[in-house]
Amino acid sequence: MPFLPTISTLFIIISAILVAIGWYFVAKGKYAAHKRTMIAAAISALTFFILYVSRTIFIGNTSFGGPEEMQLYYTIFMVFHITLATTGGLFGLISLYLAFKRNIDKHRKIGPYTSIIWFFTAITGVVVYLLLYVIYEGGHSTSVFRAIFGG
Repeated sequence: MPFLPTISTLFIIISAILVAIGWYFVAKGKYAAHKRTMIAAAISALTFFILYVSRTIFIGNTSFGGPEEMQLYYTIFMVFHITLATTGGLFGLISLYLAFKRNIDKHRKIGPYTSIIWFFTAITGVVVYLLLYVIYEGGHSTSVFRAIFGG
């Protein structure tokens, strides 16, 4: 298993687990624990993002190495995952901003949606990792656009 993709995927898993724990804390009225846990979740997600961007810039992205007849399905799945990740990241930033500005009413409205989107982002991220490095042997490393759309 490749080192950087494995480590970065672990950070996404950790962030999702921390979000779930944070959700539990807020449901129990433990707001200080919720805040600490969600900050840790955000730091974990940011660590993933820094590792991912660094790997993309310096090494490139790994293209799909599975069967050619699966390429279209993989591409559709990647577009779905990227859309979720982008939406989840933006919602996460907005949720954090609202919480730090003490706009709790809006934070409470957007927070559950943010969490659900992030859970699906983490799940699809793990599936991408499994498809690229466990189930199939990864293809060559290349730019992000060629990895996603082929070529």
